[in-house]
Amino acid sequence: MAIYIAREATKLWRKVGAETTVELQLLFENWRLLLAGLVFQYVHGLAARGVHYLHRPGPILQDLGFMALPELGKDKSYLSETVFTSIFLTFVLWSFHPFIYHSKRFYTVLLWRRVLAFLVASQFLRIITFYSTQLPGPNYHCREGSKLATLPPPNNVLEVLLINFPRGILFGCGDLIFSSHMIFTLVFVRTYHKYGSKRLIKLLAWLMAIIQSLLIIASRKHYSVDVVVAWYTVNLVVFFIDKNLPEMPDRTSGSSLLPVSAKDKDDRSKEELHKPEKDNKLKEELHKLLNGNTVDSTDRRQRGQMNGKHGEDMNHALGDATPNGT
Repeated sequence: MAIYIAREATKLWRKVGAETTVELQLLFENWRLLLAGLVFQYVHGLAARGVHYLHRPGPILQDLGFMALPELGKDKSYLSETVFTSIFLTFVLWSFHPFIYHSKRFYTVLLWRRVLAFLVASQFLRIITFYSTQLPGPNYHCREGSKLATLPPPNNVLEVLLINFPRGILFGCGDLIFSSHMIFTLVFVRTYHKYGSKRLIKLLAWLMAIIQSLLIIASRKHYSVDVVVAWYTVNLVVFFIDKNLPEMPDRTSGSSLLPVSAKDKDDRSKEELHKPEKDNKLKEELHKLLNGNTVDSTDRRQRGQMNGKHGEDMNHALGDATPNGT
């Protein structure tokens, strides 16, 4: 048993090492885009913190979702966060499974470059939207009478830049249209729907997205319009960006289809350019072979002269070997 575990651990370590080498090469080529996507996550949080200074509490707006779904209350508001956390962590773990599992369909670095592109585009539209009109927040800490509903003017720039993490994120107000939780949820679900392999998990993921939407409304963390707008905006953003981005290489065949360096790309481009010439030469050789013209006239003439010379040498040799008097 110990020998088996040691052998399997060695195989796993080799697999992780080989995958890490490839992913580091991709990270070296794409680190600027990944860093920009991560920096924008901070920009998005900073924008949400800024709109909280503009928030003014007021009566909760009339909402069809509030009428249809019973209010969960403060003691059960954690349910939506629990579902969101499970979706988030599950997707992150799944995105790194190529480091361990033998069957793999994508490269982790390229997958996250795609995911961050979807998130940045959706969050950019969200910032424009919630700064355009500030609605009175329906969440408990954003209602009239709550000390957290409004923020006093900041004492310095550093107070704004630090965004009071994580409390400033969890108890924000004013950043309503459209739901940030639904941006992450829909981007993750759509990404798994395209690159995941388990049909049952895909169906479960969409079901979790629907449950997440209902729990957000029932927890009164967003108006129904915030969730509805997120559903069609994020799906359209992902559709158009995914359509214009270069498709990731498919790894299901087991062969490495990824040019890991610029030199490899140039070599492949040169091969593609010279491929028509090679094909033409092959066609010419095949045509000569079918017509019996495998050599040109110059080669045939040279071979004829060599054959004639060889015949004369053979005659002289035979004459010398013949006995005298016969």
